[in-house]
Amino acid sequence: MRIGTLCIIALLSAASLPAQLTAPNAAGVTLGHIHLIVKDVDSQTRFLVDMLGGTVVMNDKLPEIQFPGVYILLRQGDSSGPNETAVLDHFGFIIRDLPPLIEKWKAAGLKVTQSALARNHNQAYVTGPEGTHVEVFGDPALPTPVQMDHIHYYLPAEDVPAIQAWYAKMFGLEPNTRESVSRPGNFMATDLLPNNMNLSLAAVPATAGVKRGPTKGHLIDHIGFEVRDLDAFYKKLQAEGVEFEGPVGQSANAKHLKTAFLTDPWGTRIELTEGLAPAK
Repeated sequence: MRIGTLCIIALLSAASLPAQLTAPNAAGVTLGHIHLIVKDVDSQTRFLVDMLGGTVVMNDKLPEIQFPGVYILLRQGDSSGPNETAVLDHFGFIIRDLPPLIEKWKAAGLKVTQSALARNHNQAYVTGPEGTHVEVFGDPALPTPVQMDHIHYYLPAEDVPAIQAWYAKMFGLEPNTRESVSRPGNFMATDLLPNNMNLSLAAVPATAGVKRGPTKGHLIDHIGFEVRDLDAFYKKLQAEGVEFEGPVGQSANAKHLKTAFLTDPWGTRIELTEGLAPAK
């Protein structure tokens, strides 16, 4: 993966964010990364670093854009387009000082969407290069400038209880609802306790007319969970009937990173990792 001049500058001059991945839950699982397929890696990096506050770090030869609670990974390629037709629609961050950032996005010519209700809740959507759709919430009490918040699924209403139960069983995620001042919306969710990030599960009525399919090949190709002892966790999921794309493998770009891929029953591709954070 090529790193442009901007990324190199970021590596040399940007201060490390005060937090990386959050502590794993009781099942040994935490959110690890979101993986995008993009035509222009440099343009997407500028958006994530300059406009959202990420920091470029290196895990051996693997570039990662670090936010408190998640890494964003970029792979150069041709995606099938933004995720409006995939089961996984977008991801979201909490921002400590949102209003000036919204003005910065507008001045840069980025599309910013706010409904009347959203403004009351200090909420917005910003669209980056190639249709990268990010939801943001403002929270002045946030201890860091930015923090990972959620990944948003769009599903038929009848599937929501089943997917919530599946993630609880396989990954130990806590069934919950997403409703708060900082995160408005009446959605079923699964919380990545103890860090309170969540997978938001929105019920899409059949009358919406859009059939959402698997994520593989879309702009958001897959999400990743970092797990404690990947080999043991892999065997545990196999015993539960989960089918993997292949065995646990060694990353070609990071010598201490192991990975394994699966797809949930609703089409979200998932990468399990051990060793995603750069070695200290």
